Amino acid sequence: MDSTPKQNLGISAYRWLKQDIIRGVYPPGEKLLMSRLKERYDLGIGPLREALSQLVAERLVVAISQRGYRVAPMSREELADLYDARSQLEGLMLELAIQRGDDAWEADVLAKAHTLAKVMEVHSPEEMLDVWDTRHQAFHTAIVAGCNSPHLMQARQGLFDQVERYRHLWLQETVLSDEALARKRQEHAALVDATLARDVERARTMMREHLMTPVPIILDAMQRRGLA
Repeated sequence: MDSTPKQNLGISAYRWLKQDIIRGVYPPGEKLLMSRLKERYDLGIGPLREALSQLVAERLVVAISQRGYRVAPMSREELADLYDARSQLEGLMLELAIQRGDDAWEADVLAKAHTLAKVMEVHSPEEMLDVWDTRHQAFHTAIVAGCNSPHLMQARQGLFDQVERYRHLWLQETVLSDEALARKRQEHAALVDATLARDVERARTMMREHLMTPVPIILDAMQRRGLA
C-alpha cells in the first residue's frame, strides 16, 4: 500500500539530483556523500540510492566499488562523440520524418517553431534559460517525431540525457546573448523551410550543422572552467 509514496520519493530524488548535476552544483569528479545528499534533499538513503542507480545507468554518475558514488567526468572526447552521435541520429530521424510525416506533423512543427520564436516576458536569467530550453526541446522533438518510430525516439532521449551537462554550458552562453539567440532563430526558420519543403538532403545537412555549432562554444566554456 505504501509503495506509491516510496516510488514518488525515488522519482523526486532522481529529478533533483540530476538537475543539480546538470547545473554544476556537483562538479565532475565530486564524491556524492550520502550525508550531504540526505541533508540537501531531506530524503532517506533508499530513495537516494534508487536515484543514484538510475543516474549511473545514464552515465551521469559513476559507482565506485565499496566507496560510494562520484559525478561522472566530462571530457572533450565525450563531448565530440556525443554531439556527433546526436547529429547523425537526428539527421536519420529527420529524413524518415520527411518521408513519413503527414499534415498533422507539419502543423505541429509550425506550431512549436512559432512558440519558440515568440518573445516571452521573463523575470530572471534562470527563468529565461528554462523557458527557452523547454520550447527549444519541444521544437526539435516535433521535427523528428514524424519518423513514427518509438524505438528511435527512445534512443534519441538516451543520448539527450547523456549530453545535458554539456548542453547546459552552451545554454548559459547562448540564451543570455541577444546576438546568439537571433542566429538561432534564423537557423530554426531555415530548418523549418527545408523540412516542410521535403528537401531531404538540404534538411539533413542543415540539421547536422545546426546541432554541431554548440561544440566549440561548449569546449571554450569547459576550458574556462577547468573541465577540459
